[in-house]
Amino acid sequence: MFEYLWALISIIIIDLVVSGDNAMVIALASRRLPEAQRKRAIFWGTFGAVGLRVSLTVVAVYLLKVPLLQAIGGVFLLWVAIKLLIDNTDEEANIKEGNTFGAAIRTIIMADLVLSLDNIFAVAAAGKEHISLVLIGLAISIPIIVWGSTVILKLINRFPILIYLGAGVLGWTAGNMLIDDKLLAPIFTADFLHYLIPAFTTLLVVGFGKWWTSRHKPQLEAEA
Repeated sequence: MFEYLWALISIIIIDLVVSGDNAMVIALASRRLPEAQRKRAIFWGTFGAVGLRVSLTVVAVYLLKVPLLQAIGGVFLLWVAIKLLIDNTDEEANIKEGNTFGAAIRTIIMADLVLSLDNIFAVAAAGKEHISLVLIGLAISIPIIVWGSTVILKLINRFPILIYLGAGVLGWTAGNMLIDDKLLAPIFTADFLHYLIPAFTTLLVVGFGKWWTSRHKPQLEAEA
């Protein structure tokens, strides 16, 4: 029961932290439209984006069952977690505004997909092969992202530790992926390794993120 709840909480945290920019993209893509069309474009664009994201996440859950692919995914997820801490690029600035209803919907769907590729993989990994768990987590977190991401972004800006919380959850999930891989599982039979490896990958992510931030903060402030 605890493992199920932890996986569900992990999915929600990952989805909220990693997808913080998505609703900003939705607003940017539709802001040139009249008020009535804007609301419809946001609804249908979000509807299409959510459907695509859920479908791809379910596919990713099944792909992670392939031997060694889960371990490779764990390494990739480590990079996603570190990138979350060190990436200072403004991805949504490159999203073009839609001047027509159809263009806005297409932009919302494609932009959400591009920004959600890492998220899709991370959520699938946190779900531990449970499709129902993944769907429940997405059902809870996606509406929050769509209608409340402005609040989420403000909280993240005010409390940067939330970024580290999300990255730490990703690091822990990556460690679990490594030890749960069907090909590598026989190597990690000792019980203590099921805590040691995820703890190590979590500390690796957070530690590297802190080191990189402290090393590059003066440079970033100078460029600003």
